Amino acid sequence: MERDLISERTLDGLAAAAAHGRKGGRPSAITDDVLAAARACLARGESVTAIATALQVGRSTLYRALEGDDRSSSA
Repeated sequence: MERDLISERTLDGLAAAAAHGRKGGRPSAITDDVLAAARACLARGESVTAIATALQVGRSTLYRALEGDDRSSSA
């Protein structure tokens, strides 16, 4: 019974936070501005490795952010 009460309170707290526009988890490493800069560099023909190094993010993070783009699958 106590576990159910704790679980219920936790879910209520998460719902209240979401209602106020807050969400949990780690902040995104790539903002919209950084992603736009990465796409511009990719359009100029730079490698994903070079772009990731310049933007100080991991390659996998950059690939994940570019996942929906047509160019990232050919890079």
